[in-house]
Amino acid sequence: MNAAAQQRAPRTAAPHAMPDEPLLRLNSVGKRFPGVIALQNVSFDVRAGEVHAICGENGAGKSTLMKIVSGQYRPDEGEIYIDGREHHFASTLEAQAAGIAIIHQELNLIPHLSIAENIFLAREPKRGFFIDRARLAANSQAALDRIGLSLKPRTLVGSLSVAQQQMIEIAKALSLNARLLIMDEPTSSLTESETVHLFRIIKELRTAGVGIVYISHRLDELAEIADRVTVLRDGRTISTDDFAATTIEQVVSHMVGRDLDDVFPERKSQPTNDVLLSVKGLTRRDVFGPVSFELRRGEILGFAGLMGSGRTEVARAVFGADLVEAGEVQLQGKRLSIHSPIDAIRNGIAYLSEDRKGNGLALQMTVAKNITLANVEAVSGAGGFIRFDEEAKVARKYIDALGIRTPGVNQITRNLSGGNQQKVVISKWLFRESKILFFDEPTRGIDVGAKYAIYELMDRLAAQGIGVVLISSELPEIMGMTDRVAVFHEGRIAGVLETRKTNQEEIMHYASGRITHA
Repeated sequence: MNAAAQQRAPRTAAPHAMPDEPLLRLNSVGKRFPGVIALQNVSFDVRAGEVHAICGENGAGKSTLMKIVSGQYRPDEGEIYIDGREHHFASTLEAQAAGIAIIHQELNLIPHLSIAENIFLAREPKRGFFIDRARLAANSQAALDRIGLSLKPRTLVGSLSVAQQQMIEIAKALSLNARLLIMDEPTSSLTESETVHLFRIIKELRTAGVGIVYISHRLDELAEIADRVTVLRDGRTISTDDFAATTIEQVVSHMVGRDLDDVFPERKSQPTNDVLLSVKGLTRRDVFGPVSFELRRGEILGFAGLMGSGRTEVARAVFGADLVEAGEVQLQGKRLSIHSPIDAIRNGIAYLSEDRKGNGLALQMTVAKNITLANVEAVSGAGGFIRFDEEAKVARKYIDALGIRTPGVNQITRNLSGGNQQKVVISKWLFRESKILFFDEPTRGIDVGAKYAIYELMDRLAAQGIGVVLISSELPEIMGMTDRVAVFHEGRIAGVLETRKTNQEEIMHYASGRITHA
């Protein structure tokens, strides 16, 4: 267990006596989309003062179910009861009026508006016909203080990191003073300290009698805060258990329909001494640098460090997404001139963003078009016209190879689950035949079964001679999947460690600046 986890208070039973009638009850809920049965005969309930965890693989129906509860979707079958009374929500506003708030896994903020404007969107305090700006700022500051976030209410949301935006979503939901709070992967972008603080907030809400639906793929979290757990698989309810009466292994078995003996696959790739990528003195003023590192053929190199340490910023710079003032990048001994992502892509360098929806996918386009997007010329004929039969053939190849759950190659990518969207992004770069792959938080918001598949894929790519960089906030992931780990602290690499000779505690010492290489 890491140091932050040890600081967390142990989970205790919900302090409130459970009423006979639950706060929320779902009875045989079903939902269909074109070509897909998303939910079928789903039933469970949530009591006041309870944290009820919902688990399941990507595509199991968790997010669809929560969108029904929060009024975004209407069920095709079944009933929803609040305090014993049946409700039919036509919108999220109606659900909010009934005391239901949701923190989305998919960030639902407006980037060109301020933090204050986002938190109280459509609920701004008024003075006559005008917004009371002073009260808006004060109320927003109170919401930020509640979650321990040191930001100014007037700051534009578009200037924030993904983790900071996730905290704004939490502040927005808490500002509604809901009786039922749905948290969909709330810690997926948070640091250890932010997660600790969020858990304190959850326990305070629980003590106040708020019912909480908690969706997470980080199953170790559930042991600390969950009272009961319901598992969904293939859109159906598989089990509901008191968390104290079950085990993580049983939950995983219910999720995937089989036992998982190991969290990480046995590594088959072996790094060589052949340097694929060499970065020397890379510097971006006031952000990072100078940064130097090497990536060898067949290696998985980890980037570890605290939020804001420069891990992602360095990867974006190598990919040409952000310009630098100094430094050089060499690929197989050849110095590259990278001024944009197009230059990087043409030289065989790919970057899988942590924000797959914002930077990795064209959500309104089909699965086939997303897979071929970075290499359209390979499926184009004379005159540059796309050969749709070839495009579909390529897409089916990667759908089969990566196990992407989709009704077909023409499915709109937005309609896929988070894990399957991630596999589409990976397919795009594999089809491009990239030599270097930067995976930035590749398993964020992905279930345990899909994680294992992505880990296997990364190892297979490394075994084929592709250089892989894994940027991750999860130290067990770094320890389980890398050969070496470059630990970042305040924009510099504090140390490069051999993974098999180090441990999580030593990495955290480097990440916090307590020790550095001489």
